[in-house]
Amino acid sequence: MREPYRREPYRPDGRTRSPGAGRGRPAARPAPRGRRGGRPRRPGRAVRIAICLTSAAVMLTSGVGWCAYHWLDRGVNTSSALDALRDGAPPRRDDAVNLLLIGLDSRKDMNGNDLPKEFVQDELHAGSSAIGGYNTNTLILMHIPAGGGKVTAFSIPRDDYVEIAGGRGEHKIKEAYGIAKAEAEEKLSARGVKGAELEHRGREAGREATLATVQRFLGVPIDHFAEVNLLGFYDIAKVVQPVQVCLKHAVRDRYSGADFPAGPQELDARQALSFVRQRHGLPGGDLDRTHRQQAFLSSVTHKLKQEGVWSDFGKLQGLFDVIKKDVVIDNRWNILDFARQAPNLTGGNAEFHTLPIEGFATRKGEAVNLVDPDKVKSLVRAMTGQKGQQKTGEGGGAPVAGPQQGGGGDDAKGGGSAPGVSSGSFQGPPVKMGGVPCVD
Repeated sequence: MREPYRREPYRPDGRTRSPGAGRGRPAARPAPRGRRGGRPRRPGRAVRIAICLTSAAVMLTSGVGWCAYHWLDRGVNTSSALDALRDGAPPRRDDAVNLLLIGLDSRKDMNGNDLPKEFVQDELHAGSSAIGGYNTNTLILMHIPAGGGKVTAFSIPRDDYVEIAGGRGEHKIKEAYGIAKAEAEEKLSARGVKGAELEHRGREAGREATLATVQRFLGVPIDHFAEVNLLGFYDIAKVVQPVQVCLKHAVRDRYSGADFPAGPQELDARQALSFVRQRHGLPGGDLDRTHRQQAFLSSVTHKLKQEGVWSDFGKLQGLFDVIKKDVVIDNRWNILDFARQAPNLTGGNAEFHTLPIEGFATRKGEAVNLVDPDKVKSLVRAMTGQKGQQKTGEGGGAPVAGPQQGGGGDDAKGGGSAPGVSSGSFQGPPVKMGGVPCVD
């Protein structure tokens, strides 16, 4: 298989990190030399080793400690896009955490350069760098309850027709990023900003618009986010490959490159990208692709647990090396805290739901999903234990019930996740994380 494309790491502010430089800290200066033999003196080295050993013992159950945290903290690509949302965020009930996963359908690197044509076509099977733009084809909000417990994830179909934040009118929710980025870059270019700095600042505007749009649409605050593009997905898949998936029916699609038999099977990185990108030839089109994304995440987290990755710092290094190159996270996210919460995501204690649509239509010459924003807000709040915050006109303050609501039982309540929420409230059945679910 062709070696993956490699590129220099970047920072959203346009500056390159020096090796060993930590987030928000200057690069390390050469240590002063001692008087014997010109050897560099390292004051406090023994102390740091002692702290590492002590923290490793204390934090044995999590598998990562003080040393691991500071290693992970170096070189991570961070964004301050969430700062613009905090003042106007919806009220919260407790210390639960809402994490938004953003999958960017871009064939460019972090600095805006086109990926090599052969790599995009042969490995990513994604056409050319000229298509895809900056659409967010994956938007998944993960609700992690305070103190642990069942994690609930909500996938937002990419073609949902919603109001874009910033007074930009109604568009597909996936287009918020690209619209805001283009607007920002036009203004910045007029002021002489160009090159990598223009790309980075334009992407920050895109993130702000996406986060604000999703937060308003769902009616719950966003605490953290992580963004990854096609190349990042491919690199992560290479670290964890082969990934086991299961299909209800055999598929063959020339657009995505998907060509798989029915039943359980193992995929390499190239095949995994085809698996999650296929929409042509599926009964539900884009909605079935959303279920593919959920199934892939479930399989990956299941494998990480089975192989003991979350409790082995050495195994975590490969995964986080990729994260440092390809993923952008908010500047307030403590990766160590998330690693501690990982068992909740990998132990079958998490469930994906696809948010409902009301039908299909054509708007501005494009096929879109029609949605009921009040219904979506009411549903998300009910599932996250915040239905008491509903206001008149935002779902009517009543429990959400879908058209297939039954007379009781776990099946009628979507597994008992929230009283009054039926399985028919969502778009298709839930996907439980922590195994290898079989999907279309």
